[in-house]
Amino acid sequence: MPNIMIQGTASSAGKSIMCTALCKIFREDGYKVAPFKSQNLSSKFYETKEGYKMSTAQALQAKACGLEPSPNFNPILLLFNSEGQTDVIIKGKFYKKMGAFEYFNYKDFLKSMITETYKKLEEEYEIVVLEGAGSPAEINLNENDIVNMGMARIADAPVLLVADIDRGGVFASLYGTVMLLDEEDRNRIKGLIINKYRGDKVFLQPGIEKIEKLLNIPVVGVIPFVHLELADEDSLIDYDKRCNYTYQKEEELEKELNKLSKIVRENMDMDYVYSLLKLK
Repeated sequence: MPNIMIQGTASSAGKSIMCTALCKIFREDGYKVAPFKSQNLSSKFYETKEGYKMSTAQALQAKACGLEPSPNFNPILLLFNSEGQTDVIIKGKFYKKMGAFEYFNYKDFLKSMITETYKKLEEEYEIVVLEGAGSPAEINLNENDIVNMGMARIADAPVLLVADIDRGGVFASLYGTVMLLDEEDRNRIKGLIINKYRGDKVFLQPGIEKIEKLLNIPVVGVIPFVHLELADEDSLIDYDKRCNYTYQKEEELEKELNKLSKIVRENMDMDYVYSLLKLK
């Protein structure tokens, strides 16, 4: 089944926006595509027409795919609550409140549900775009991982790793993330993406050549910093957006999604991305 996964060197590196872009591009190119993020941690949520709760990022990605948001695109949602615990939402419905240690030990029991949900999407759609969370190099959390390389193994997905150059240290972030992974997971990373670049790419080229040589992984995209009126989740927001606190009309959303897909098409090697999908 053709699929691709976006992971990041840190929170807010650009995973969600890159997944949204790929969803829109694949849809524009005539494919039936769906998003998937096995687990999302937030203090915000999107409520579907049926009353299910899910990640705002996967709701946006569903719209980029031309689909109605569904909890199948985000089967586990963890919502912070005022009691210092987390509300565990499974397939859109409240399951129970859990502390960190309880949930960490419970995650292993969720793998079969995640796998089943994902496999059903594989059967229904031509391409699935998967999103990771935080960083795959959070080595203290890798045991029983179900959202980064653990999910990539379940889906047998090639991974593109995105890093945010706007916050600095982009090459160290890429190198450190890759090298902290074990060999099997390292080999899943098929491309690097540098996000939110503000300068002329010619000044970046020496660094690109060095990181490609060090890691033997190509840099497949340098995405410029651009203001997009697409709703954020609540982790690290780069700039103020009207859409984060006011209603956005469907035509306004579609205009911004078109803008995003154009930017990514122009600055990413989409031929290489399509080669990873191995479409028949």
